[in-house]
Amino acid sequence: MVSRVIPVEVFDLVIFGATGDLARRKILPGLYRRYLAGQVPAECRIIGAARTDLDADGFRALVTAAIDEFVPADRRDPKVIADFLQRLDYVSIDAARGEAGWTTLKGLMRKGVVRAFYFSVAPALFGELAEKLHSHGIANAHSRIVVEKPFGRDLATAKALNATLASHFSENQIYRIDHYLGKETVQNLMAVRFANILFEPLWNTQYIDHVQITVSETVGVEGRGSYYDKSGAMRDMVQNHMMQLLCLIAMEPPYHFDPNAVRDEKLKVIRALQPVPPEDIVRGQYLASKTAPGYLEDAENPESRTESYIALKVHVANWRWKGTPFYLRTGKKLRARASEIAITFKEPPHSIFDDAAGWRENVLVIRLQPNEGMNLKVMIKEPGPGGMRLVQVPLDMSFAEALGEEGADIPDAYERLIMDVIRGNQTLFMRGDELEAAWAWTDPIIEGWEARGDRPKGYDAGSSGPEDALMLMHRDGRRWREVRE
Repeated sequence: MVSRVIPVEVFDLVIFGATGDLARRKILPGLYRRYLAGQVPAECRIIGAARTDLDADGFRALVTAAIDEFVPADRRDPKVIADFLQRLDYVSIDAARGEAGWTTLKGLMRKGVVRAFYFSVAPALFGELAEKLHSHGIANAHSRIVVEKPFGRDLATAKALNATLASHFSENQIYRIDHYLGKETVQNLMAVRFANILFEPLWNTQYIDHVQITVSETVGVEGRGSYYDKSGAMRDMVQNHMMQLLCLIAMEPPYHFDPNAVRDEKLKVIRALQPVPPEDIVRGQYLASKTAPGYLEDAENPESRTESYIALKVHVANWRWKGTPFYLRTGKKLRARASEIAITFKEPPHSIFDDAAGWRENVLVIRLQPNEGMNLKVMIKEPGPGGMRLVQVPLDMSFAEALGEEGADIPDAYERLIMDVIRGNQTLFMRGDELEAAWAWTDPIIEGWEARGDRPKGYDAGSSGPEDALMLMHRDGRRWREVRE
């Protein structure tokens, strides 16, 4: 199956922080891949802006190196790369100091095209950038800005950040990007639920026993320990990425696939989340091994109480989900790199088979990474004579195999989300009230363990996390799924 690539409108995209790591790894290579696919018009303009003293040719050399490093060899077409590089320009701007570069940037802006500004910089610079874009007449009522997380570190700072952006841009111009929502599988979760009669009638507490959401990483916090030590797994992953996944699983069907309709339903889920008691929270820190430092060494803070792992048991207080727990876990230096959602269904009310002991629950597994796809585990008869022996088998679907040739080039999350910005589609971006509601739920949890003086539990690097996390499930008669790459 060949996917349709629909070109977007002609645009001018300014990337602030264009020489930074995110731009090099994701944004610029992603834009090239969309250009290669025919989705980015030849008339587009991509303008890098950063403190680095470069000219346009120097920036093009940087982008060429990024494409060579982060785009697979079979997707690097010299002729297309050369053509793409001609779409690029560069302005040296220090957002925090002086006026240099802003007049030059204004002169590069064209009339009658979409103007988008990607703030790939520290949140402390958002307000300065927003003010300069308006004071120099670069942004207009139809411009769009993209802001990266962290969107604050608590409710107070999130409100302040929202107020800063709102003083210069309306809510329909602000795109708070969460790359998890750009993953093919995450969007297919909505399609599976709302485009098929098969699952939606079963998508409630009557038929679903529990839900597990796992984001497991094999890397530590090397190189960014001082930053991470000020956030931890709760702020870095649960409050945003995992919260969004939970919302998409638990939300009611929107009246229409419309940005505000979808986000209205997600907001209702966040507001329905119950407070989490201390006994339903497990926090951990990875320990040093013979060959690698532990979290305390990576964070350069021997007294740190910041978690590199967290597991939570969460309840959504509404009719659909009353009594169905959602188990969330995420951590660093774990056994495998994998992100998945597992919906475990209840057992049949009555078994007609003698081999009832061989029964295993039906599980719908949505894999976000690696190898995006879905897996439905069902019971069938084991082949061969000897009676009705039950065995569990997977109905497995990899998107790369199902929607095209094996190894097909599925767009990266950033590619999809940037194209949505150009289209003006906010469906996969967080709204301001949604962000604040998430922090309103998160803050009391963090304040609780800080007030109690809780210390994270140690766990071995390469393990599945702290032993206490296993007990969180065992006491409910359940167990965590074994996560594999």
